[in-house]
Amino acid sequence: MVTIVWTVVSFILGALPFSVWIGRLALKKDIRDYGDHNPGATNVARAGNLPLGVLAGTLDITKGALPVGLAWYSLGLDGWELVPIAVAPILGHAFSPFLNFKGGKAIAVSGGVWIGLLGLEGILVLLLFLIIWYALIAVDGWSVIFVLISLLIYLWFTGLTAPLATVWLGNLLIVGWKHREDLAQAPYVRSWLTKVVRTS
Repeated sequence: MVTIVWTVVSFILGALPFSVWIGRLALKKDIRDYGDHNPGATNVARAGNLPLGVLAGTLDITKGALPVGLAWYSLGLDGWELVPIAVAPILGHAFSPFLNFKGGKAIAVSGGVWIGLLGLEGILVLLLFLIIWYALIAVDGWSVIFVLISLLIYLWFTGLTAPLATVWLGNLLIVGWKHREDLAQAPYVRSWLTKVVRTS
């Protein structure tokens, strides 16, 4: 029963569209009119305010990390009990009932979930993979997929468990669906890397 209740709580927290609310309250704008029309933190920045974009991103990370971290470290829920709780914030963000089930691409909240699962280690690992793949790959959707694949490889070498692998798979499926338009095109490297290869 605790797992069911906490899964529902995690889903609701994940579904909170902080970026849209910040856009409406602070910028008097619908951030979905900007950039990729996604209700995410990057479009808060595109709508005109980088600090508010950072705030929105931080809140999205927190709503993934908080319920997972509390479930594991405070309530003692681990193993298979933790799987629905960890996937729920990602699902809630991607298909938010507050936005007629049209949510964001779930990048920041996914990072938050893995921070909740891995702690400080998760912050360092995800940041490293994000920097590497976003610097190399020009298609954002493929960058995210490569980050998740790199995370899986890291988990494999550091003690991958079946529950963690299941969380990873759920994360991959949700993020892959939300980035399906990006993934319909082949990945290609950024122009700076092409120039380096040509001059070497």
